[in-house]
Amino acid sequence: MKIIATNKEAYHNYFILNTFEAGIKLNGAEVKSIRQGNVSLKDAFISISKLGQMYIKNMYIKPYDNKDATFKTKERADRLLLMHKTEITKLFSKVKEKGLTLIPTKLYFSGSLVKVEVALAQGKHNYDKKQTLKEKDINRETLRQLKKI
Repeated sequence: MKIIATNKEAYHNYFILNTFEAGIKLNGAEVKSIRQGNVSLKDAFISISKLGQMYIKNMYIKPYDNKDATFKTKERADRLLLMHKTEITKLFSKVKEKGLTLIPTKLYFSGSLVKVEVALAQGKHNYDKKQTLKEKDINRETLRQLKKI
């Protein structure tokens, strides 16, 4: 498994409750651009349509730079996620609950296929974010003190 991109901001803004693996429908030029590392999950989110299909929205994929490439795609187009219908209905029922959402956390290669790690998450309040930053600082300081000894 080769990790291409991670969404570090998601771990700061959300409590991750559960993760799932989903495939993603891409064309060849998008896969080539992803192989070069020209992708970002920073502002991406996942929505479920009325037809029961999951889409990743606002994921940035830089257009593939090739003078022979005739097929150009939008940088932030909606891309279809591939999961079993039963998993999608379970996620849809959980998202209806108060405060839960779906966000992409990782984009990686599994063999030659591009996969997305989808997280079921609950939003953090500002005081929760401050608390996690305090805990990180305390852990960092204790590690520094242990290295001095």
